[in-house]
Amino acid sequence: MSRELSRLSRALSHALRHEPWLYELELDEAGWTPVDAVLMALRREQAEWSDLSERDLVEVIRTSPKRRFELVDGRIRALYGHSVPGKLLKTPAAPPTRLFHGTSPDVLAGIRATGLRPMNRQYVHLSVDREGAREVGRRKSRTPIILAVDTNLAVQAGVVFYAGNEKVWLADGVPWPYLAIEDEE
Repeated sequence: MSRELSRLSRALSHALRHEPWLYELELDEAGWTPVDAVLMALRREQAEWSDLSERDLVEVIRTSPKRRFELVDGRIRALYGHSVPGKLLKTPAAPPTRLFHGTSPDVLAGIRATGLRPMNRQYVHLSVDREGAREVGRRKSRTPIILAVDTNLAVQAGVVFYAGNEKVWLADGVPWPYLAIEDEE
């Protein structure tokens, strides 16, 4: 992804995941907003984006190493990672048999006590593989702990999972009995 597309991706994340009101955007209950409104907001934000088009947004989505956005029928939304007030609606889906979560050893006692919680986000973020979880965990610690989620048992107990994208799954929370320490660096 080029530097300019990366900059645009960060601006989109800010507008669609964190502070849409600063861009005068209204998100519906599933996080969608009109592409035209996003384009107008971003053009106001940066003079060099005065000719920004829907093709540019499509290029950000196409070239991003992490699929963070979705554009359909003239509307766009962030797929996950929201910190906006009010919970965006997600459709429950059947998860893979195992999912993973990378975290700092410093918070393990709290996770044992309360399970995984969304903290400042709307949902708990889970990775489809250990390496993805390790990458996330390294943002929090040089020696992250990787937790494995037994999704079959969790679903039987009533835990609901939601597809974020091909690498990220979401949950409202995951209680400790459905987690196991998979890996410590």
